[in-house]
Amino acid sequence: MALSILIIYGLLLSFILLFSFVQLQLALAYRKQSRNKIPVPQMPAGQRPIVTVQLPVFNERHVVERLIDQVARMEWPRDRFEVQVLDDSTDGTVELAEGRVNYWKGQGLDIVHVRRPDRSGFKAGALAYGTELAKGELIAVFDADFMPPKDLLEKVVPWFNDPKMGMVQTRWAHLNRGDNLLTELQAFGLDAHFTVEQVGRNGLGHFINFNGTAGVWRRTCITDSGGWRSDTLT
Repeated sequence: MALSILIIYGLLLSFILLFSFVQLQLALAYRKQSRNKIPVPQMPAGQRPIVTVQLPVFNERHVVERLIDQVARMEWPRDRFEVQVLDDSTDGTVELAEGRVNYWKGQGLDIVHVRRPDRSGFKAGALAYGTELAKGELIAVFDADFMPPKDLLEKVVPWFNDPKMGMVQTRWAHLNRGDNLLTELQAFGLDAHFTVEQVGRNGLGHFINFNGTAGVWRRTCITDSGGWRSDTLT
């Protein structure tokens, strides 16, 4: 029994050691990558693609109006900008979302309130359903508790000048970092993920995560890779 415990203990320590080496490699790659100043590409105004912004929501009555208003104010040519509120809600969120959608429609925004017959596939199903209806060449996704900056598309879309660019994951900021110890620790962990892990992986030529929100996709990249699937997107 004692020998078995020692073997298990040794295996667990070995796993932690290997994990630490991986994190060290990512940290070194991040440090090297952060020293390289990559010029931000420019996109001529006449070449701007149509962008569809998808907002998958489910029972988010406390934040859905804020989300819709924030996205509606994003800076992008109105004739090349579409917003889909993919609403699977079963509570008062539906009426709140419908009210803001109708308001922004009255302001001339191309915005639709999408209601599915059922919640099959949950968030992935909602995104897949919306993608079938989308007009955009590029698709941006934001969860209900996000507030994208007005100039986000102006900064991100030019990277798609590269035909090999399939997705850009933006880094998250935090509205409530200083509220308490828990929010400070959560912000610290997310910052480490988006800097050391994501940048480190990218610098090493590895795949990075799509974090489920605050990213912009080339539509053909989604479809060519099989589309949204509920067993891989939570």
